[in-house]
Amino acid sequence: MSTEAPPKTYRVESFGCQMNVYDGERMGEMLSERGIAPAADGEDADLVVLNTCHIREKAAEKVYSRVGRLTKAGRKAGKQPLIAVAGCVAQAEGEEIMARSPAVSMVVGPQAYHRLPEMLELAVAGGRATDTDMPAIAKFAALPPRNAGGRKSAPAAFLTIQEGCDKFCTYCVVPYTRGAEISRPFSDLVNEAQKLVEAGAKEITLLGQNVSAWSDEDDKGRAVGLAGLIRALAKVDGLARIRYTTSHPADMDDALIAAHGEIEKLMPFLHLPVQAGSDRVLKAMNRSHTVDSYLRLLERFREARPDLALSGDFIVGFPGETDAEFDETLKLVDAVGYAQAFSFKYSPRPGTPAATMEGQVAMEVMDERLQRLQAALNRDQHAFNQASVGQTCQVLVERKGKHEGQWLGKSPWLQSVWFEGDCAIGDLVQAELMEAGPNSLAGRVLIPAHAT
Repeated sequence: MSTEAPPKTYRVESFGCQMNVYDGERMGEMLSERGIAPAADGEDADLVVLNTCHIREKAAEKVYSRVGRLTKAGRKAGKQPLIAVAGCVAQAEGEEIMARSPAVSMVVGPQAYHRLPEMLELAVAGGRATDTDMPAIAKFAALPPRNAGGRKSAPAAFLTIQEGCDKFCTYCVVPYTRGAEISRPFSDLVNEAQKLVEAGAKEITLLGQNVSAWSDEDDKGRAVGLAGLIRALAKVDGLARIRYTTSHPADMDDALIAAHGEIEKLMPFLHLPVQAGSDRVLKAMNRSHTVDSYLRLLERFREARPDLALSGDFIVGFPGETDAEFDETLKLVDAVGYAQAFSFKYSPRPGTPAATMEGQVAMEVMDERLQRLQAALNRDQHAFNQASVGQTCQVLVERKGKHEGQWLGKSPWLQSVWFEGDCAIGDLVQAELMEAGPNSLAGRVLIPAHAT
């Protein structure tokens, strides 16, 4: 497909995990660096980047459906947009996408999107380009500074510190689409965090497919893990909050547990996926932990930080899972009392060992199990919110609410809190949590940001 002139506007549509959100932001920054402006809300863009996720079923079909809608809208408007497919679907099925969809001009994997601008030059000239190479560190080195051109950051920002995974869980495509575990350099991360704070960030969430596997040497040449990086970032002036996700139980060390009890800026929230409550199912998933080792690990974190809110991931209907084994998952949920959690039906991903395992569970059975699991998780989330009523905490204001004078923000425990008051986006206000709902809390401002 050819175009008469380089694109003037772009839109990045990101799907899936928080790392995709980070990647989408970085692609947008690269395009802005080259004078291409983000399209206004509701307006068509000259360039559309579909930043895809391959975790769930029919991910590729959703890409083709979205490309079809964009093409149809372009015909109606009399101008076809340039379309790029990025992310994990691009990595896994790039050649097929180019073969099946002539409307797609560029296919770029998650480790190669720093080459998007030069691929765009080829597309503008009427060519097509595919790049699914996986040089992760080279990608980060090629990206622009986070505050280049005076760009502002959201109050709560993401910072990818690690990519890839070496765990090879039998249901997961990440090792194949993101590659082996790679840690970004310590100095680069401290610098990027400082740039984010200079651009307005008050909270930074450290991201990785297995974020707790991050390791490098600090500025004094000492070997450090995630806890050491968090301690260094806690010294960044103006950074008020630090979070991290997603972790694997096998890589949670003593230093990280201690950090939760010692570093005030590290928020009292831990997302630690377990996936199932049956040891047999966990072994079939190639998870290296047992239910008992997982529970004992949580106990150690709670000893270090008694007010810690816990979050997890669950898969129901893994091949061979029996009713009794699913009941073990419900028992685990009852034992932990999660503040929030993510739960999914098992989805066979092409190329993974689990996709060809015997005992694939019927969809109607998975539906029923997921409903029961989510009912238990929703019950516990509501209970956690109710137990928070009466507490006083800082709330980071992230956006305006639906009503005049209303604001929405996050508590230290990652709860959504809404309130009314005299404040602005990016403020940290002292508030009392007044009323709990299933998914949020109502708060009352005690000390406005300008009074602190």
